[in-house]
Amino acid sequence: MTNLHYDVVVVGSGPGGLAAAISARQNGAEKVLIIERDIELGGILLQCIHNGFGVEVFKEDLPGPSYAQRFIQQVHDLKIDTLLDSMVLEATPDRRLFITNRKLGIREIQARALVFAMGCRERTRAQIRLPGSRPAGVYTAGTAQRWVNVEGYMPGKRFVILGSGDIGMIMARRLTFEGAKVERVLEIMPYLSGLTRNYVQCLQDFDIPLQLNHTVKRIIGNNRVEAIEAAAVDEQRRIIPGSEEIIPCDTLLLSVGLIPENELSRQAGVRIDPVTAGAFVDSRFHTSVPGIFSAGNVVHVYDLVDWVTQAGLAAGKGAALFAQGKLAASDKVVRTQAGENVRYIVPHTFDPDLLAEEAIPLQMRVKQPIEAPVWVEAVCNGKSVTRKALPYARPGEMVTLNLKPDVVDSIRESGTLTVNITER
Repeated sequence: MTNLHYDVVVVGSGPGGLAAAISARQNGAEKVLIIERDIELGGILLQCIHNGFGVEVFKEDLPGPSYAQRFIQQVHDLKIDTLLDSMVLEATPDRRLFITNRKLGIREIQARALVFAMGCRERTRAQIRLPGSRPAGVYTAGTAQRWVNVEGYMPGKRFVILGSGDIGMIMARRLTFEGAKVERVLEIMPYLSGLTRNYVQCLQDFDIPLQLNHTVKRIIGNNRVEAIEAAAVDEQRRIIPGSEEIIPCDTLLLSVGLIPENELSRQAGVRIDPVTAGAFVDSRFHTSVPGIFSAGNVVHVYDLVDWVTQAGLAAGKGAALFAQGKLAASDKVVRTQAGENVRYIVPHTFDPDLLAEEAIPLQMRVKQPIEAPVWVEAVCNGKSVTRKALPYARPGEMVTLNLKPDVVDSIRESGTLTVNITER
């Protein structure tokens, strides 16, 4: 590696990073580099051997590694540089990266444009303050997924899973395939936190019980987990006395949420949304720091990898345009605002002139489930701009509302666009 100056540098080679690098190269960036801390490209997709990837992008139902390989091949075909087994130590607002690996030592890389695509990490036992002793046998669901699918290790024989996140439900099925016994899945909320399809295909189809409004009161065991004490919770998530139950098991898996990995973003001065824990971005996924873009689960946690890819493509195009001096700052900015029953919206802002040229997808999550037909409605100056009907709205399933160019005249003069999700 002799060239330490690049048009676009992408940090992370998961679905968002791969798409961003490919898009940057296809949109005129001549020198593109991907930095990846693992020993191969692909990110989390490499351990996701189940199907369900590519339905939107390829119109095919693929396992994770197959989906990743299609983009890895494009990276090679486009002669995009890669730096594997490398850690980014620091990122600066002027788009300098300090990286380290065993071959190069510590090096400085300067980028004209930078795309952060670091993905997200799992919440751990410490972050949810789970009481009890500290035996072996308490792992995050993603850790167990890597051990079983990549390393070939079984973390236990008898499991309880806390949290109904998608990884947890998928691992309940995977462990059952490998001969383990999954006693049950506990969810502290009164509703599912993952996709309904995973509940049906991974839990119901394999007779694995799900208990809503339940949590782990304490972990039992000294050297190894011997059991957990489960309990029901009330509307304030407080333990209901007398509801306790001892469930024998040797392993507890945690599927209790994901956190966007934004330490580098904070170092570089990127403004972070306290709701999503990801960057504030516009419709090209440009952050508050000029020339720094953010794409994929590092912005907010997606349901489908296909949407992560689409975000990466948009961020990569924006980065390429910035690197070539073709991304002019606009003084016409419309801010999106979370309205009734909407927790957040991405992007946070958009340029109405860009909307005049292409559709802009608004993606959001609801605060509470509505198990009835709903309207997803964008409102500007008290008037409806566009709306669509959905059969229901659930926190575990992201909602997308596409703004089309034909609504730009209704939006152009307003500074704010509010989205409400209400029962029909």
